[in-house]
Order: sequence, then C-alpha cells, then structure tokens
Amino acid sequence: MRTLREVASADEDFAEFFGREYARLARACLLLTGSPTEAEELAQEALVRVYARWNKVGSMESPEGYLYRTALNLNRKRIRRLAVRTRHLHQSSWRQDEIEVAEERLDVLRAVATLPRGQREVLVLIEWLDLDIDEVGSLLGIAQASVRVRLHRARRALRERFGGSDA
Repeated sequence: MRTLREVASADEDFAEFFGREYARLARACLLLTGSPTEAEELAQEALVRVYARWNKVGSMESPEGYLYRTALNLNRKRIRRLAVRTRHLHQSSWRQDEIEVAEERLDVLRAVATLPRGQREVLVLIEWLDLDIDEVGSLLGIAQASVRVRLHRARRALRERFGGSDA
C-alpha cells in the first residue's frame, strides 16, 4: 500500500506530464477527428486512462507513447461507433447540404482510414505531430527503415487518391 506522500508525488508527476502533453495531444486528436469538441473529449479520455494507470505508465520508458497509443485506440473505437450510427440514420431526414458537408469531411477520414493501421499511425505521428523518424520508431517499437517505408506508402496512397506531391 502506498503512503500519502507517494500518492502526492505521483499526482505531482502526472500534473507535470499533463501540462507538457495536453495541448499537443489535443491538436493531434483534432487532426484525427476533425472536430474540436471530439478532439478535446478524446484527449481528455486518453489522459484519464493514463492517470488511472499512472503507477505503471509513469515509470515506462515512453509514457508519451502510451498516451498517444491510447488516444489512437480510443479514436478507432469512436470511428467504429460513428460507422454504426451512420448506418442506422435515415438519410431522407437530413437536408442535402448537411449530407454534402458530412461527405466532404468524411472523404479525408475515409482516405486515411483505407491506409493500413501502421501507415496511419506513422503518418499522424510524423506529419501532424512532427515527431522524427527515431521517435516514431521508438514509440511504435519498429525500425527506422520500417517507419520510412510506412510513411512513403501512406503518402503515395494519399497522392494517388487526391493528387499532389510528396513534399
């Protein structure tokens, strides 16, 4: 059983971690969800889950990696729930402009969703979170060469779908 002092110290450690990571995580979640509200909820839920396991997570080599992996998993779960809801909606009750806006927003999500999981994760971590190849390799537990290959394939697939250059 932990002493009160150990609990207070762990809470202070988490508070520092939260202060460092929250804004960056929320921005990453915004890129994943496309909605500021959903991004905030996703970031908060990921941090709640990390806090619940802080005794283990805080001593990990990369608690940030655990946090982002948790957020990615929560986002996958959210997308599955949205897909189920969407199938159950009766489109005739929607106005045409709402359908068009929703389809345009989902176009990008669909394109990214078609990428294999590893490519999606590498793409988000490098392009949107601005991590370098070494950090991503360490975070995902894969070689730097594998990170480069996944990134190249993800970019190529998105280029083929939307056009553009790899720059």
